[in-house]
Amino acid sequence: MNAHGRKDDGGGRVIEQRGLYFEELEEGVTYAHRPGRTVTEADNVLFTTLTMNTQALHLDAAWSAGQPFGQRLVNSMFTLATMVGQSVSQLTQGTIIAQLGLTDVSFPHPLYHGDTLYTETVISGKRPSGSRPGQGIVTMQHTGRNQDGAVVALATRSCLMWMREAHAGQPGSVRGNGQETMPV
Repeated sequence: MNAHGRKDDGGGRVIEQRGLYFEELEEGVTYAHRPGRTVTEADNVLFTTLTMNTQALHLDAAWSAGQPFGQRLVNSMFTLATMVGQSVSQLTQGTIIAQLGLTDVSFPHPLYHGDTLYTETVISGKRPSGSRPGQGIVTMQHTGRNQDGAVVALATRSCLMWMREAHAGQPGSVRGNGQETMPV
């Protein structure tokens, strides 16, 4: 084993999953992230209590039954975090430098216990960074839908991303052929 927990098997090819580099992200393309995530009552209660959100709408079934939706709602911050998380393996795993911001976040339809969240991302803009050579800013439009296709969440996300050549050869980078470069 090397310092990164990977067995040296005599030079065999290793392919490690990664996101897309700045150059590989295409404006106007819809990236569908699968599998979906079925949200359980336990997910909602755990997230809500971990984040110290005491909103009865997420925790109190009896109280929520008397509210307009007639039942508890999944915490919208859980929905947002899961929606962004579903995009990671396909778009930003190992290729993001930083999340710069989230804007235009909305929740047009509630997500309930037992619903499945499916996320799609459209790249709405990208440009090379003016101050950070080898890096670029990408704007993503995330859309979360439930199993019936109802839009449950929308968010615009800006990320600072690596350009392929600038990232190649750095510790922890992933080369275009899928081989990770790590110091030994």
